[in-house]
Amino acid sequence: MVIEMTKYSFILLEEETEGFLQHLQELGVVDITRSAKPIDPKSSAMLDEAAAKRRAVSILKRADWKDDPDKDEIEAAAAGIRPEGDYASAAIGASARIAELNERLSATERTRKARLPWGDFDMKAVKGLESQGLKVRFYMVSKKAFQESWAEICPLQVISDNGSSVWFVTVGDISGYSFPVSECQAPEGSAKDAEAEASDIRKEIIRQKALLQSLKAHIPDIQEEYDRLLTELDFYLADASGESAAENRLNVMEGFAPAGLDGELKAEFDKMGIFYIAEKATEEDNPPIKLKNNRFARMFEVLTGMYGMPAYNEFDLTAVLGPFFLLFFALCLGDAGYGLLLVIIGIILKKKVKSMASLAPLVVTLGIGTFFIGTLLNTFFGFSLIDQEFLPEWLKACIRPLQGEVAGFPATMVLAIGVGIFNICVAMVIKALCYTHRFGLKNTLGTWGWTLLIVGGVILAGIAMTGLLQSEAVKWIFISLAIVSGLGIFIFNTPGRNPFINIGSGLWDTYNMVTGLMGDTLSFIRLYALGLAGGMLGSTFNTLGGMLMDSCPVPGLNWLLFALIFVIGHALNLALSCLGAFVHPLRLTFVEFFKNSGYEGSGKPYNPLSVKKEEI
Repeated sequence: MVIEMTKYSFILLEEETEGFLQHLQELGVVDITRSAKPIDPKSSAMLDEAAAKRRAVSILKRADWKDDPDKDEIEAAAAGIRPEGDYASAAIGASARIAELNERLSATERTRKARLPWGDFDMKAVKGLESQGLKVRFYMVSKKAFQESWAEICPLQVISDNGSSVWFVTVGDISGYSFPVSECQAPEGSAKDAEAEASDIRKEIIRQKALLQSLKAHIPDIQEEYDRLLTELDFYLADASGESAAENRLNVMEGFAPAGLDGELKAEFDKMGIFYIAEKATEEDNPPIKLKNNRFARMFEVLTGMYGMPAYNEFDLTAVLGPFFLLFFALCLGDAGYGLLLVIIGIILKKKVKSMASLAPLVVTLGIGTFFIGTLLNTFFGFSLIDQEFLPEWLKACIRPLQGEVAGFPATMVLAIGVGIFNICVAMVIKALCYTHRFGLKNTLGTWGWTLLIVGGVILAGIAMTGLLQSEAVKWIFISLAIVSGLGIFIFNTPGRNPFINIGSGLWDTYNMVTGLMGDTLSFIRLYALGLAGGMLGSTFNTLGGMLMDSCPVPGLNWLLFALIFVIGHALNLALSCLGAFVHPLRLTFVEFFKNSGYEGSGKPYNPLSVKKEEI
């Protein structure tokens, strides 16, 4: 549900503003209207500095050299380093320097390999021959093309021969030289020179890695500085949102806090000696929205937030959304084995992945729901549960009704449509109640007319199918429903307006309602279709694995082939099915349920001014 808010208006002297906002940060419960982006160069610079701290922490957390071949040298060098100054800048600089040095090292290694065939020589001595009128020329030709008779043209020395290519040099006069093959570019140095350069680069890389290793001990300091920057930025933006008045000598500010904290907050404000006005927040004030739900519904608040928080006087539908989304997801995934895997994945996320720990309970809950629904749908990793002899008969008796047909249609498809009709009926009842709460009964007679006609008609049809009432009684009850509903839909939909306009509006609403409800109801067939597709694909992988196992005559290998197809196939199917089982129920919730419930989702989330603490 939406927590009731109190609106506070503050009038402060210019010199009181900073101390007041600092006190609000300490309280951490008052939402002050603030800018949503950097409002000037100062706040932009503060954001850039905070981003640098965050990046530095990320770099240092990734700096792990336990598998590095130079691990011992890095640790020895790190022991002698005592970082000073800006730790974040040092970490970012060291990381950039390592990336640059690694590129240089790769280029130097390529140069060294290119120079290896030329052997070890002194390039200065080679160039010194030019002062004596001689020039050393470098050649590289294929083994087949090389001819020893070339030595008769000019003094020639073979440097390397790898069986496919020959590297050689000639020494001849600088001018008037003729040779049957073209010379290649002379190396700028020997392989030994390149190796020496590479060694220097490796030493510098070790030094930079050692610097990062020593900086890891200062991650808490950088984290503390990051938290301080976020707090200062939040404070600055809140201060910048104040409305200046009285020739810039007064600041008029507005904030919201949960009504349950009124006594505590008023006592604090009284101690501060500031002038404030406290009043009950109204929908026109557009107060921030804070939700309060039980443990189960709280897991699904993330879905409500994805669409939009409820308006202040609007119903919070999270408690209703949760069970429906769980049912939709389970029907779409539809495999008990996949449900167990989701439970295991959720437990792993909770224990091993801190960034996803908050979503772990939702994953586990969805897995449990999928396990039970998948069992009723007779699917366990693509295998039919009814065909398993070890299952008790009472469980098979629960499964069999959904394996048959209802009026010539698959029972699971009828179930999906039935769930959709029930979902729409619940949404319409919620819409009627919410609109009555917000706008009064007099202004919602049209909404109640449609709710009475559709929901009452569905209930009456269910009673008629069970045979509890005779057909004649059903007919007259439906006629009565239609008359009462028609008055609300066509005559009293907008009190005080021309009746003919109301009738025209009612006819237009009828067209939209009929076409809309038809499409909304048929949309729920996707629950059946996705579950069927996932089950058939899982069964297909089982069949493929079984075919490979039967066709392989080698004992042990046949089971290995089956396991390979089984694991890979079901992993792909689980990934695809989970994607569909999340997206399509989300669409059914956002489009069909929220639309028919009249949900606006126009509220802004509650975000109190507080000292920021964020794990990075």
